[in-house]
Amino acid sequence: MSTPTGFDELIHPSTRLSVVALLAATEWADFPFIRDSLSLSDSALSKQLHTLEGAGYLEIRKEGGGRKRRTRVRLTERGRGAFEGHVAALRAIVEGAGPAAAAHDGQQDRQQDRQQDHAKAGR
Repeated sequence: MSTPTGFDELIHPSTRLSVVALLAATEWADFPFIRDSLSLSDSALSKQLHTLEGAGYLEIRKEGGGRKRRTRVRLTERGRGAFEGHVAALRAIVEGAGPAAAAHDGQQDRQQDRQQDHAKAGR
């Protein structure tokens, strides 16, 4: 099976996918909210945010100064498009597996039925 159009290797790791999914539901999010929502350490979240920012998927804005400094994050249009494309690609993978898996299961069921019939006839 080939990789569907829109599948994004950068977004796919679970932590980045969780970050992007959370941001897709809002305009801006504060760093502590993201960190706490995803149960990440400051350093782990910071690393993921900077990776996504480097790809042009996020905008990071620092406001205020000193102890009142606030870090806010939002998806860029590019990031939102990448996320939507990735979700569509994941859906295509899942939907594509559904009929094939069902057909495969049906073949296995028929094969098991034939084996059971042969076993009964051999008694």
